[in-house]
Amino acid sequence: MARLDASEGWAGDLNPTQKMALEYLAEANMYSRSPSHVAEYIGTTRGTMSQTLKALARKGYVEEHRKEYDQRSISYDLTKEGAEIVRQPNPVARAIGEMSKENQAMLEQGLTQGLNLALLANGGRSFGQCKSCTHHDGTTNSGFCKLLGVSLEAGEREKICIEHEEAR
Repeated sequence: MARLDASEGWAGDLNPTQKMALEYLAEANMYSRSPSHVAEYIGTTRGTMSQTLKALARKGYVEEHRKEYDQRSISYDLTKEGAEIVRQPNPVARAIGEMSKENQAMLEQGLTQGLNLALLANGGRSFGQCKSCTHHDGTTNSGFCKLLGVSLEAGEREKICIEHEEAR
């Protein structure tokens, strides 16, 4: 088996939580990018995530935005540099790709079971793309969120939403 160099294609100045936060922000819709949303998705505390996001801002990977109507309300967007980090190959994904199909299937089964248990522990609350949500109205080009009463911007229907409820 080939040995993978941990520094190949990986942002060496990031810890795993910072990398996961960047990956979440790259996939989250514009309504799901607050520190509490990222914390809930990753499974950490709000305080830890606030510090993580501040560190990412100092490194130039994210930008903080405050709402005009409520300066306490903060959201984060990736910078160009942050988006580039997310596009870099992940050594864990590459390692999994080098595993036998049988081991990949066993890993997938184990991870699925673990995620289902975590979902139950979280009160059944899931995360998912807007387009698979019960609140999504796909009759327009970009989509419409019936829960928030807003038209979605181009590409938002493919993003993760904090308010997601799986359509039945």
